[in-house]
Amino acid sequence: MKLLRKQVLIALAVLSMGSAFAVQAQTAPAEGRHGHAATQEQRMAKWGEHFAKRQAKLHDALQLTPAQESAWAAYQSAIRPTTPPAMGARGDWANLSAPARMEKMIALTEQRTATMKAHLGALNTFYSTLTPAQKKVFDANTMGGGEHHRGGHHMKGGMHG
Repeated sequence: MKLLRKQVLIALAVLSMGSAFAVQAQTAPAEGRHGHAATQEQRMAKWGEHFAKRQAKLHDALQLTPAQESAWAAYQSAIRPTTPPAMGARGDWANLSAPARMEKMIALTEQRTATMKAHLGALNTFYSTLTPAQKKVFDANTMGGGEHHRGGHHMKGGMHG
């Protein structure tokens, strides 16, 4: 009797898991390998959601005063993620000469550097409005300052984690 009960429970578990996977397959958005978003737009939308959640968490942790809220809003609008510079198709890069590829890489790097400099200006303006205690919270929760960033993005529990 116990064996029959166990087999029925296992069968029910397998059936419920199978139906859950079927429902997920019907409702899940199209994704590429390893669950990554398939298109640039999907990746940017996913990153935007992630960014918004992290910024909301930081905002709550900082406990900003009403006087600091306008500086926060200006900082947020300045650092909002945008579409990265277009690199072009892989085939386009393969057709370039080695010096032309290097020039293109340098141009992309200069664009990223200009964006980072703009972010730095916004960061300095906002950071100057924070109290010393808020600065500690900000430092611990941004740009790899938190414990969760140590060891690299994909190295959690790995060699360097």
